Amino acid sequence: MLHIRSLAFNFVFYVSLIAQMIFWAPFYFLSSRRLAWFVPKFWSRSSLWLYEKMALTKSDISGQENLPEGSFILAPKHQSFWDAIAFFPFLKDPLYILKRELTWIPFFGWYVLKMRMIPVHRGSRSRALKAVVAATKAEMVRNPRQLIIYPEGTRRAPGDEPNYKWGIVELYSDLGVPVVPVAHMAGLYWPRRKFLRFPGTIKARFLKPIPAGLAKEEFMKRLISETEAACDQILVEAAQAPNPPPLPPTAANRLRELGIR
Repeated sequence: MLHIRSLAFNFVFYVSLIAQMIFWAPFYFLSSRRLAWFVPKFWSRSSLWLYEKMALTKSDISGQENLPEGSFILAPKHQSFWDAIAFFPFLKDPLYILKRELTWIPFFGWYVLKMRMIPVHRGSRSRALKAVVAATKAEMVRNPRQLIIYPEGTRRAPGDEPNYKWGIVELYSDLGVPVVPVAHMAGLYWPRRKFLRFPGTIKARFLKPIPAGLAKEEFMKRLISETEAACDQILVEAAQAPNPPPLPPTAANRLRELGIR
């Protein structure tokens, strides 16, 4: 049944994405950007509803009281496609930095451009970072926006060694806004590069914001320590649940390091 449920959910998930992009297109492109946000946020919520009903996986996202008003950076762990869609419904005007090639995809790229996301050309890393910072600053001056950026860049396996990139430190320093870390273990239930969707409850937490103005090294130390401590707690909770998901080797090794058998 696990394979049947996973296959059915994956099929319906992508059919729903395409169908909703087509169905909502007139409203989306003729509305103001503020009203048009209804469409991607509705798609996110409906996708998580399908995920719960078809794959039997609930999404439990807590800590909304820790989200500041105005502009800030949201810094989630990146383990799964789940964390790419689950958080932006909680934000008033989210902002993503993404590969410019994604804006060339018909319909999807048009949707992205409508919301004034920040496309980046993967050329020189230093030039790309400067361009991203300048474009993000310009967006945040026009409107209070919430930048979603994954500090580790690419998806990592649950329990894997943290590998935080310096880019978020430069953005934090140059933008002068607080950072809200987000801890979760979605990769246990919606694994990267696999089609299986394991049942259970994905727990995610918006942690207390790290205030603007800290020294770069202090900020990075706090971001890593606070995020990883919360992720460890969620991993232990998942492993000790009545019906725990299968643990990849990285997660099992991390539990052993924490003294959990």
